[in-house]
Amino acid sequence: MNSAAFASTGFGFKDPRKLSFERDWIRRAVLASYWIVIILAFPFWWHLTSIERLALPTSQVRSQVQSNIVFPIAVHFDASINRQNPSLNSQVQTLLRDCAINEPGRWRGIDLRLQDRNDEVASSLYTVVLGEQTSIAHSRHLRVSKTDAQSATRLSSILSDLIAPPKSSTSHSQRVVQYSDHYRLAFTLLNEDATPNRFVETWDVQAALAEFIFPLMSRLSILHNFTVESQVQYYAPLAFEPTRLTFGDTEASGLTQEDLTVFINSAEWTLASSVSNDPVLHFVLFVPSETHSPMNIIDSEGRPINQSSFLLPQWGSIFILNNELNSSSLSYNDLKPIFRNFAIQLAALLGVPPVPLGLSMEGGFLSDWQLDALLRLRALQNVQGSQDTLHSIVKLVDQINNMPVGQVVRDDVLDALTSLHEAYRTAAASPALALRWSSKALSTASRAFFNPGMLALLYFPAEHKYAVYTPLFASISVPLVVALIRDFRAWRRGSQNDGRR
Repeated sequence: MNSAAFASTGFGFKDPRKLSFERDWIRRAVLASYWIVIILAFPFWWHLTSIERLALPTSQVRSQVQSNIVFPIAVHFDASINRQNPSLNSQVQTLLRDCAINEPGRWRGIDLRLQDRNDEVASSLYTVVLGEQTSIAHSRHLRVSKTDAQSATRLSSILSDLIAPPKSSTSHSQRVVQYSDHYRLAFTLLNEDATPNRFVETWDVQAALAEFIFPLMSRLSILHNFTVESQVQYYAPLAFEPTRLTFGDTEASGLTQEDLTVFINSAEWTLASSVSNDPVLHFVLFVPSETHSPMNIIDSEGRPINQSSFLLPQWGSIFILNNELNSSSLSYNDLKPIFRNFAIQLAALLGVPPVPLGLSMEGGFLSDWQLDALLRLRALQNVQGSQDTLHSIVKLVDQINNMPVGQVVRDDVLDALTSLHEAYRTAAASPALALRWSSKALSTASRAFFNPGMLALLYFPAEHKYAVYTPLFASISVPLVVALIRDFRAWRRGSQNDGRR
């Protein structure tokens, strides 16, 4: 039955060809409106989904990676030294040059010159004078005895250890915390339990800090800013049971090397009392309970060692108090050996080079020789870290074509390059300024590398984008394309029929 016959049956149905919404021009207008919306929306979609990829100063980054920071250092021999041994200057210089050739990593960034005149043309000027004994004096002076002044080998060994401290072992280097402008020092008194005979309620921490920690902090203030906090906890149980030791009629608890690695009970001990993003160095005074007292550290053969403290790399230090407690308070005299140990371990955690063997120091906690060596070492580490980070950014952007590089990232890279240039320039005048600029370079380079806009596409490649858009656009575009083709064919047939008429 055709449409005309269907309409004449009297059922009240209209001919579909006479329905208003079935007219050709209305159908085509509806179809055209969809395509108009798509065409107008396409530029907005393209702009919103496009990746901003600004050009990075690749050539500058690669040239900076090949550059090295150099610290000019001059050592002046006093006339009294030259009178003892006129050829000492040339002999020491030859030995130091050979040492630099044999250990280039140790002497990296150091341009050492020995001179007879006191010309201050270097960032660091050191003076060697004759004295009664070999010792480190203030204001970058080194006193040497008459015996050491006669030996070029001995003197060159002392100077090399002071100016370019030998690279420590891997285990020792892993103790040193990563450089930061700010550190928090948390001093905590932990009571394992509150038994009457082994319980400390208060401690004279302010006096101990003023005597041992604050002077060291003052000397290191050119490198770091410190925040100090202290607390007392009355219940800090261990997460394991120490080994029981028997010495005749005496019993004690023993801590093996494995026990030391899990000594901190992070689940039940609250060691950080404030919220901050600054790195925290912990210094814990642990008071064992009456059951576990005395608590000794034992070696691999189970024998106690003469040591009451141990250091956890990049975390802090723990001192075990085994003394007899006459009261519930620790006085300044009780805390002196403990905080003297904390000061030594704080210096070790911050990377302070030790005083060479056989060399004494005339007062003070930290000599200018050690401080200068630490400044140079930290500046070198920051420069190396900045160069590696900038090189990684450029390499990553080159490898991932669709990785965004926004204006913020580009500005951070440029700021890091500027700071590196300033670090190179100021190294000749002041290691402290070089450290400051190198720290800024490392900070801005790391901020650029960890920019959220760059990190997002590290885990969202182009294949994922196609997987998201294909189900969405396929279901919309297929009906529209089919309708467009069908209407085009209908229009073409109509045009051909009109031409035949």
